[in-house]
Amino acid sequence: MQITSNMLQSQSQSQSNLQQALPFNSTILRDYKITEGEIADFVKLMHEFQRNNQSLLHDECSGYCQGEIYNWLKAYNSIHGYVSLMICIFGTIANILNIMVLTRKEMAKAPINNILKWLAVADMFVMLEYIPYTSYQYIYMEPGEKDLSYGWAVFLLVHMHFTQILHTISIGLTVTLAVWRYVAISQMLPSIFHRHPNGSCANFLLAHSREAILFPFIISPILCLPTYFVFQVRETHDVDTVDHEALYHTYFDADSVLYRFNFWIHSVIIKLLPCIALTVISVVLMNVLCEASRRRLMLKDYANANKYAVQLCLNDTKSRRPPRCDRRNDRTTLLLVGVLVLFLVTEFPQGLLGLLSGMMDKCFFAHCYPPFGELMDLLALINAAVGFVLYGLMSKQFRTTFRSLFFKQHFGSTEMTRLTRVTTTCV
Repeated sequence: MQITSNMLQSQSQSQSNLQQALPFNSTILRDYKITEGEIADFVKLMHEFQRNNQSLLHDECSGYCQGEIYNWLKAYNSIHGYVSLMICIFGTIANILNIMVLTRKEMAKAPINNILKWLAVADMFVMLEYIPYTSYQYIYMEPGEKDLSYGWAVFLLVHMHFTQILHTISIGLTVTLAVWRYVAISQMLPSIFHRHPNGSCANFLLAHSREAILFPFIISPILCLPTYFVFQVRETHDVDTVDHEALYHTYFDADSVLYRFNFWIHSVIIKLLPCIALTVISVVLMNVLCEASRRRLMLKDYANANKYAVQLCLNDTKSRRPPRCDRRNDRTTLLLVGVLVLFLVTEFPQGLLGLLSGMMDKCFFAHCYPPFGELMDLLALINAAVGFVLYGLMSKQFRTTFRSLFFKQHFGSTEMTRLTRVTTTCV
């Protein structure tokens, strides 16, 4: 049931004021000697009380989130539905292509590719679920129109929990991806330069890739547990209608301890802590890239580095160029750094906004969070959709497998073997 300006029905004029005011049984009203005028006065006072509360809240929250940025966000919200729908359609198709390519035999050998595959699965379901939401909320309904039916309220609640769980899974898989790349590099570099002190731990992680992928799928619903109890569907009645029609909406108690605790869990543990961890890992990976490039420049004669050549797939020891697999490892690391940077740009503002909502009063959440909500959704959708473009630009093996899969270009076994020889580190 949609709430529009013509919600009042003409037949209400034929009802008595007593019947319109409250759905009390006439016998009960007569027994307690409550007159129609008293009911009308009570309803009038109740409406006045509600208006005063709304006015007080408006005065209390005046001055929050004003300025050009706020106006720009409000202007963007009018086109958010169309923009997000196009991104979701593109992202769904792109992630399906990612899954098809990453499940190929030559790609599935690498644990990193398996992590990327399940990351694409989680992102695909996020965008598939977002399509009906944005189509109805922002395109089908008119601006300012609200659907207060029970079905839509339940859908919003499911949408909220479903997207949060899947997005948390994506965050966990991204952290797993970064840790895995660091472990893979730490296993490769010691044999070249130094002995890694945690080699046994690295070997253990590399041997349990399936468990590492499964862990975010298990822990994410547990981390989102407080949200299940904070938000609920609440029923109210419209006193302006004849039959006092039931209206439904998602409700939360902004003054409860659980509400603020949920914001801390969501912003700190789910958002900011992964961002800090990924920032550290990204810096480490970039340092590894710089160190590898610096050491390659110091190597003047590859002929005297036979052990180095064998471990890095070096076929021509007389060549002054860096080994092919070495260059491929650098591209893989650079690809993952790109994924991590995009993740940080998307998730850090969300975590900061959630942290401020938990620390500050309810006015911040009521007036500042909603305008940024659509922008945060847009960033998350872009992050989930551009993986295909990023992989295609930065991974030669991905491009080669994509061409062989969709354009029926057959590559010799030597070419595919060369691209997949180091399955634990090369994408």
